[in-house]
Amino acid sequence: GGSIVAIIGGIYYWFPKFTGRMYNEAIGKLNFWVMFLGMNLTFFPMHFLGLDGMPRRIYTYDSNMGWDLWNGVASVGALFLGVSFMIFIYNIVTSWRNGEAAGNDPWDARTLEWSIPSPPPEYNFVEIPTVYDRDAWWAEKRGHVHHGVPVGGGSGEEEHSIHMPQPSYWPVIVSIGLIIGGYGLIYNVAHFGIAAAGVLIGMIGVYAWSFEPVNDPAENE
Repeated sequence: GGSIVAIIGGIYYWFPKFTGRMYNEAIGKLNFWVMFLGMNLTFFPMHFLGLDGMPRRIYTYDSNMGWDLWNGVASVGALFLGVSFMIFIYNIVTSWRNGEAAGNDPWDARTLEWSIPSPPPEYNFVEIPTVYDRDAWWAEKRGHVHHGVPVGGGSGEEEHSIHMPQPSYWPVIVSIGLIIGGYGLIYNVAHFGIAAAGVLIGMIGVYAWSFEPVNDPAENE
């Protein structure tokens, strides 16, 4: 449960970067408090249920076990969680369509992804950045004196262009092989024959993918 809250928080944090738009802050705050209430109402009573001896992951239990109250509270919390996800989806969809322009660095952030346009180009950085500080973008904005050893090799005079691979269909073939192989392993179809076929398809995809021509970065400049 806690990991879901962290994921939602991460989406809110990086939403301006990958969409180029700001979300509705008032709805975002409402989303937080409803999810906060729902998360605690759902999962905190489970501590008491565990202390009372209720086993995990059972689909039903007798009403005379004394677990009704806290399970009822948890069910109410789950309803709040459901509402919070509906608020989240509404905020994301409407903000993606009609949100204000976010700019490159709306949070006055520390890390390098906030130094490039929002949304970022497919190559991210035109050249590989040389990092002199743990919080490189923050230090550059504040004009801090560089200290330590720069991360990355080279003489400092070389230009390292970003390499972009050419479009390829082979990753799709690899994915299809993984799906077929996983299905065969889970359901033991044809005595794992389906799984073997999926693995073979995936290996063929990886092998062919490795022999695709590599484009020259200079060609894309």
